[in-house]
Amino acid sequence: MTTEPRAEPEFDARLERREAVADGVLRLTFTRPDGGEFAPWTPGAHVDLVLGTGLVRQYSLCGDPADRTVLRIAVLDVPDGRGGSRFVHERLTEGTVVRLRGPRDNFVFLPSRRYVFVAGGIGITPLLPMVAAAHSSGADWRLVYGGRTRASMAFREELVREHGDRVAVLPQDEVGLMDLDALLPEPGDGTLVYCCGPEPLITAVEERAAHWPPGVLRVERFRPRSGEEGPGSAFEVELAESGVTIRVPGDRSVLEAVEDAGVTVLSSCREGTCGTCETPVLDGVPDHRDSLLTDEERASGEMMMICVSRACTSRLVLEL
Repeated sequence: MTTEPRAEPEFDARLERREAVADGVLRLTFTRPDGGEFAPWTPGAHVDLVLGTGLVRQYSLCGDPADRTVLRIAVLDVPDGRGGSRFVHERLTEGTVVRLRGPRDNFVFLPSRRYVFVAGGIGITPLLPMVAAAHSSGADWRLVYGGRTRASMAFREELVREHGDRVAVLPQDEVGLMDLDALLPEPGDGTLVYCCGPEPLITAVEERAAHWPPGVLRVERFRPRSGEEGPGSAFEVELAESGVTIRVPGDRSVLEAVEDAGVTVLSSCREGTCGTCETPVLDGVPDHRDSLLTDEERASGEMMMICVSRACTSRLVLEL
């Protein structure tokens, strides 16, 4: 799984500007307090926003990768969420210095002749730099963008202004649910489909793409895919670099067991969506329960997300 470029694990950033870009959506612009540049990043990358009191949340970068003097994210206010968006909307003010981690790219933008981008709501954010990159490369592309209402769809006006009828804006209160059968015909040779948004949209797109060639559809989730969670059987894990062998009980994750053994592992979401704890597998067969790896990456067994994934064999050897 490609996760380059990787930056220093954690660094300071100052919130220079917060602005409303849609109903319930704020765009945040960060600079470095020392006036320097941020690490390079690629379309599809995200950063972790470390908010203190145990809050660490992942947000896609939606600015211009060529401008390394700023990082931009957009945050949807989710009143009944897990607390991150509420903190941002209610307590994060201009001038505040926060901690960021990354950038990290698990939603890699690959070169192609044709693209179809499918966005639902705040899922537009990682696709914005991809649209810009596809347009600059001269590729054939189109964007299908759905949302609850026009007013809730961040960056809608600038997308239409810059790209015209390449962008299909589909507010649910005006047109109903997306007609994916009409919007997603069989992809031609060289076509890549990128999708980000709420789980029902991603699931529906995956169902329609079930018979497509491997690698055509690429998705990024905000939450773990359903059916991937739950306990399992106990197994052993050998930490090759640390020289330690640990037992992972059925009700504990590999990450928790590793931490209990005193081994430090960088982690963030702890639900298999961010890729921070991605770990090389040297021996054994992982039981993949993450929401990131493709079918091909899962089949290779070379990497696993130790915050949620377990073992199909009685023993794993990890590069830790």
